[in-house]
Amino acid sequence: MSDLRTARDRALRLYDATAARTSAGVLAAYSTSFGLGTRLLGRRAQEDIRAVYALVRLADEVVDTYRGDDAGAELDELEEQTARALRTGYSTNLVVHAFARTARRVGISAAETVPFFASMRSDLTVREHDRPSYEAYVYGSAEVVGLMCVRAFLNEDRQPGEPVREPDQEQVAGARALGAAFQKINFLRDLGADTEELGRTYFPGTTPGHLDDAQLSAILREITDDVETARAAVPSLPRRARYAVGATLALYQRLLDEIASRPPEDLLVGRVRLPTPVKLLVVGESVLAEARAGRAVDA
Repeated sequence: MSDLRTARDRALRLYDATAARTSAGVLAAYSTSFGLGTRLLGRRAQEDIRAVYALVRLADEVVDTYRGDDAGAELDELEEQTARALRTGYSTNLVVHAFARTARRVGISAAETVPFFASMRSDLTVREHDRPSYEAYVYGSAEVVGLMCVRAFLNEDRQPGEPVREPDQEQVAGARALGAAFQKINFLRDLGADTEELGRTYFPGTTPGHLDDAQLSAILREITDDVETARAAVPSLPRRARYAVGATLALYQRLLDEIASRPPEDLLVGRVRLPTPVKLLVVGESVLAEARAGRAVDA
């Protein structure tokens, strides 16, 4: 019986490791910016953030890439798989399995996943947003993802039997603002594709294919407020998370600066990108700045 149990444990560990590699592959394939920041985390937190990203990406692909007549049913099935795996800790879907393992260990629950899937589902039908629907969408699609990530940071070294470490008020505000800022920057950089391919616009008061200077200025101010709130919470994070979040914030700030330097009509016809050498330079500068700040505090 002991040998059988040992063999089963080995098989389960192999399945867990395969699920983790699957999530890592999803992140590597879809995001260089997010991936660069993630590499600054400890091993356990890296695995957790990859698991969160992969599930989010899977849902996003259903509504933005697949878009078949049965996309709603596909999304419903993914949500059902996720809810079931949160209860059992297991899924035949490797991405969901990796996410559930992370979620159960760091305290992610239906409080985050339900609004996330609700926002994803709205992408199938909603083409323009007013202020309330926009804020609900950003909360579900991005702010709760920030909350998932901060839970992963805080519980990286949590041992079995220890209570889950809950984020404090400042960390919650920072995590939500971080997710919101990244999402809104992505809205701006994808403005042309969302309009041409999906017939969709997110910012209240705008219509597909139109953005004027005043609207862009208001959006940039809103994002800047989010970035400042997120940056203020960075010092309260664990050390490795400070490096990772700081670097990712620096990348998105550079992207935001590039967007702000262009007229609105440019954003409607092309996606703003940062060349890889620029990304590496920005990350390197951020890491050095964080290291200097850490030495100043220790001194």
